[in-house]
Amino acid sequence: MPPTERLYYQDSHLIEFEARVIANSERVSGWTAVTLDRTAFYPTGGGQPSDTGTLNGLLVVECIDDAEEGVLHVIQGRSPEVGTVVKGRIDWLRRLNHIQQHTGQHILSQAFVKLFNAPTRSFRVLDESCEIDVDLDNSNSETIERAVELANNVIWENRVITISQVTSQEASELPLRKELAREGELRLIEIEGFDLTPCGGTHAYQTGEVGMIAVRSWERAKGLTRIEFVAGVRALADYRRANQSALAIAGLFSAGRADTPELAARMIEENKQLHRRVRNLEEIAARVEAEELLARATATHDNVRIVNEVFDNRDAESLKQLALSLIGHPATIALLGSRDKDAARLVFARSADAPGYMNALMRDACAMLDGRGGGQPDLAQGGGKNVERLGEAIVQAAERLK
Repeated sequence: MPPTERLYYQDSHLIEFEARVIANSERVSGWTAVTLDRTAFYPTGGGQPSDTGTLNGLLVVECIDDAEEGVLHVIQGRSPEVGTVVKGRIDWLRRLNHIQQHTGQHILSQAFVKLFNAPTRSFRVLDESCEIDVDLDNSNSETIERAVELANNVIWENRVITISQVTSQEASELPLRKELAREGELRLIEIEGFDLTPCGGTHAYQTGEVGMIAVRSWERAKGLTRIEFVAGVRALADYRRANQSALAIAGLFSAGRADTPELAARMIEENKQLHRRVRNLEEIAARVEAEELLARATATHDNVRIVNEVFDNRDAESLKQLALSLIGHPATIALLGSRDKDAARLVFARSADAPGYMNALMRDACAMLDGRGGGQPDLAQGGGKNVERLGEAIVQAAERLK
């Protein structure tokens, strides 16, 4: 079977075409894969997702590059018969999106090479953004922004992008951005006066079609710098989301959008101070509460006081603080629990001169609660989902100590 003629190689803006069905086959998914003698559909490859669209009105959900069978068009519905001439239509908004991301990647990758001699090692088009892994050692916000600025200047200069076919021998003598991956005839993408690289993807006619590039984030990953970016329609969508979030936050402060970082930082600092104050007050309250609980606690035959209490909606930190206040007194054991909707919390603790292994008691109690826990002989924490047995678990722990 002859290979599929790939129309997108010469014209990435071709969205309607006619072709003849030369084969079809059932897929494991239950859908049908149709092979055409020619196609404008781009199949998944090179970090770029496939096109979608229609064949004679049937939805093309994915295109797969099969080296032996050509381009497989996975469709929903009954496959047209072999020999039938069909009309294909590409989803242009999806194609334009991918053109902008892929061309934007070429420009951004070359910007890093131009400025820092930092080649791109991999490229991925994700659902909402794109990623490139750049061999950039001295990565920081300034170096990233310098590359983005250069890339956008190239976009706004609206440079012409041309396609040419050369042999691998001819290509070896050209200043290509990346090394050749194979022999034979190669398709080169040239951005006027800026970039030259072999590629089989879909690209713009001129750089202005990319619109703009914006970097969302970057991080060091596996010895490389991973950069998340958006271009064109994705950059606009990302701006809208970010702007809506910024305006919503500004509204909470009744302030302008530019003032919110300073106001948010001030609020966080104030919250930290309040949190420290609340914890100090909780420590004071815990000491007072501990005195009250000890006053009504019963002592064992060896004069060890056991405080076993169950509370409602008390967080783990507060429960632990109360336990520590209790065992600040001599000959004291604290067996404390808290009910919280669908979970039970436990803190077991003892003073240095009191008997018992709190970690062993905790394991047994957590087994009753269908949970888990552990700790040291003098302090253990845990919990479980069987809230109904919380009181029983604490009573049983207290009985084992008497």
